[in-house]
This record gives sequence, structure tokens and C-alpha cells, in this order.
Amino acid sequence: MTPDQLNKVSKFLSLVLRHKPDAIGLELDQYGWANINELISKAYTSNGLSNLSFDLIQQVVETNDKKRFIISDDNLRIRANQGHSVDVDLQLRQMEPPEFLYHGSATRFLDNILAQGLIPQERLYVHLSSNIDTAKAAGQRYGKPIILKIKARAMYESGFKFYLSENEVWLTKQVPAELICI
Repeated sequence: MTPDQLNKVSKFLSLVLRHKPDAIGLELDQYGWANINELISKAYTSNGLSNLSFDLIQQVVETNDKKRFIISDDNLRIRANQGHSVDVDLQLRQMEPPEFLYHGSATRFLDNILAQGLIPQERLYVHLSSNIDTAKAAGQRYGKPIILKIKARAMYESGFKFYLSENEVWLTKQVPAELICI
């Protein structure tokens, strides 16, 4: 499988496991899990992905640099680790964050961010990183990147909740503008 083909499957999985399972008539359970056999069958009938197989899905899961997906221990189900716009309970671990976390964005969004803080937009949570390089990579997807330094410990101490996803992405419901450093 070429990197382009793996990327195409990864984007398809992101779409149906994070945002639009109904696009192929797929049902996610309350925790975001989908039956892999049902996913394969519905992908074929809805999108013509005739090459989708368990082995290909497993290859995408194992090689995805952001570790976006996880397969259940019994190899019967798959879900996205975070980034959902559909309402699911990922059973996230509430954690005390480090003193600072980082968020990558594009410079063109900076005025809005400084006015309203970080909000999840269409997603359930704001995504934060414990390292600058990951934040920079995320920001580059939207234009000229800017790295925002978040006073995470101060947020936590004032009552904000933080969660750590399976793939080490920090999640919170919002970040007030006054706790963002440029």
C-alpha cells in the first residue's frame, strides 16, 4: 500500500469515526466504537472502497503518525482517539496538566483567538500538545503557523478540567484568552 493510499484510508476513517458515521450508515456506540466488519462492508457499499480490509485498517492504525485510531483488544472494533464532532464518551482520563501546554494555529486566526480564547469550534474539545513541534505541525495545516503557550496549570488550579487522550493529546473544553501567551 502506498503512502497516498494509506492517507486516503486514514482520511476516510477520520471522517466516519470522528465526524460523519451516518455518511455510510455506520453506527458508533456511546463510546465511539464501530464494528470493523460493519465499517468494511458499509465502506464498500457506500464509497466503493473495495480494497478496505482488516489488514489495511490495522496498517493505518499502526503507521498513523498521530495515532488517531485504536483497535479494541479483541480486534472487533475501532474508534478515533479524539477529534470528534459527534457526541461520544471517550472515557478520557482526567489529568493534572504540566505548567504549560501548546496550541498550533495560523496567524490569520490570532485576532479571534485573543478576543474569545480557544474554543472547540465543531469539535468537542480544544486540542493541546505538550511539545512545540506537534503544535507547530498542527498550525501549519491552516497557513502561517503560530504557537500559543497555554498556562495550563493556572487553568487547572482555577477549576478547568484537562483530559489526556490515548494518543497523548491534551483536551479541554476551552482556553480563556487571558491564559494564552504568544
